[in-house]
Amino acid sequence: MASDIQERIKKLIIDQRLPSGAPLPTETELMELLGVSRNSVREALKALQAMGIVEIRHGFGTYVGPMSMAPMIEGLTFRTVAGHYRGEDSLLQLLELREAVETGLIARLAGRVSDADLVELEALVARMEEEAANGAVRADTDRAFHAALYRGFDNLLLSEVLEAFWDAFHRVRTDLVDTHSDPRTTCRQHREILEAVRSGDVARAESAVRDHFTDIRKRLRRSSRA
Repeated sequence: MASDIQERIKKLIIDQRLPSGAPLPTETELMELLGVSRNSVREALKALQAMGIVEIRHGFGTYVGPMSMAPMIEGLTFRTVAGHYRGEDSLLQLLELREAVETGLIARLAGRVSDADLVELEALVARMEEEAANGAVRADTDRAFHAALYRGFDNLLLSEVLEAFWDAFHRVRTDLVDTHSDPRTTCRQHREILEAVRSGDVARAESAVRDHFTDIRKRLRRSSRA
């Protein structure tokens, strides 16, 4: 029953083409529209809020939610942590998922990154090199590099999925494993990815991304054995 009400509310959002932030009918209106009790409406709305589909603003009403990847990130994070404590290679599995996606995408980017994005990527690698000289490359700089690299696809869903993979992986890795990365290696690998993409050499770009992930995988395995 509850799942049926959730589906009907989702259908209402779709049928009325409501954007994020648009107000939804009140609880009373939903009760009358769907022919269900107030408790049933509230239960359905709470479940939809957990998915990011609706947003309940107490004292103001219910609105169409941001429909972000936050629930996906939480699910990936929890699944990876739970698997780790069951003795599974769940963090490596999540890394392999990222690698499969990014290796497949990089071939389409080689030689096609805009001049503006190349300038930004160059600046980010230069920042990495400055940070490495001071001891460590910041995770935010690494993240910004990957976000800028794939921005050229102009695909919001793709960007959000990649961000979800990155966020879940780094949250779990930070909590569970110390990978002892070499900042000089990190800089060199990102510099090679940039130069490969800039040159338009597809094979070189794919190899650069694989080398980057192979290094992370080796460090994860060393840390796990330790």
